[in-house]
Amino acid sequence: MSVASRAPEYIRAIRPYQPGKPISELAREMGMPESGIVKLASNENPLGMSPAARQAIVDALAEVARYPDGNGFALKAVLSARYGVKPEQIVLGNGSNDILELVASSFLRLGDAAVFSQHAFAVYPLATNAAGARCVEVPAVAYGHDLDAMAAAIDGDTRVVFVANPNNPTGTFLPGEALEAFLRKVPADVLVVLDEAYTEYLAPEQCYDAIAWLTHFPNLLISRTFSKAYGLAGLRVGYAFAHPDVADLMNRVRQPFNVSSLALVAAEAALGDQEFIARSADLNRRGMAQISVALDELGLEWIPSAGNFLTFRAGKAAAVDAALLRQGVIVRPIAGYGMPEWLRVTIGLPEENLRFIDALRAALAETRAG
Repeated sequence: MSVASRAPEYIRAIRPYQPGKPISELAREMGMPESGIVKLASNENPLGMSPAARQAIVDALAEVARYPDGNGFALKAVLSARYGVKPEQIVLGNGSNDILELVASSFLRLGDAAVFSQHAFAVYPLATNAAGARCVEVPAVAYGHDLDAMAAAIDGDTRVVFVANPNNPTGTFLPGEALEAFLRKVPADVLVVLDEAYTEYLAPEQCYDAIAWLTHFPNLLISRTFSKAYGLAGLRVGYAFAHPDVADLMNRVRQPFNVSSLALVAAEAALGDQEFIARSADLNRRGMAQISVALDELGLEWIPSAGNFLTFRAGKAAAVDAALLRQGVIVRPIAGYGMPEWLRVTIGLPEENLRFIDALRAALAETRAG
């Protein structure tokens, strides 16, 4: 019997997360220069990061030989002032993935259950399985969350419910009033994780104040990230707002220095540059229109999105994806989300969007001819 065979069965059964293909990997595979590749696969900000964040990183380089502040005091202070929460309500993570895993390690154990929607973020089942808990996947409605069915799926074993708004990879959106009504249905001893990784991309008429709900729902946790609109994906820093008792438990199990010193200072500076966020959201709205019009012209079905990406039905998605890769354009296949005929494309710069549209037109012609 091998060492690996003695690992828990629920660990051995986990299917590893498949990230978007890196530019360097495609360059090696295709023998093409990295400069000729457009990556629209991982919902990154095409503008990069705020200049203020970049300068904060440069200024902090001299101190990288020292450990970061394990409590993240300065970043928590800025988050506290901006959002009106107490520092003891904040958990910092190595990206929002870390936040989700901290939830699982704090509140799930063998025999427990977590509820989430079909076509929702892949880390929800990964984190649940790693804790030895049971996954309860509720069928989606119009590729989004069926909150009534999710509420009905909660039973005596349920300890956590994951809700993504907007949802990844489909981009679907839940109005604030629907979410608040859902929270009223959930038992007080079940933690609701509201994953708002793309909240900065919401249109003004879609915005709601989930943070205000923390006062009325101690079982609510709001997860957010600096990886998307703030452009700090490579630094890995996320955060959560929760009741102090919930935050305290998560802070007990997290790694002491789970957020690097460069990530802490960059995130603090990025929060102060809301003009950059407004510019990023505006670019996203214009790019969303650019790509959606093109998809209509190509006769392809797509899902209206509140994030910074569009998911569209490509038919022979694997073949279309392969044809795009041969042209140096990386998008995201989502067969692993139960959508084998669909692809997801991140909104890029105008010229990147155009490159994708032209490549998609050629890929469709190639696959249909074949």
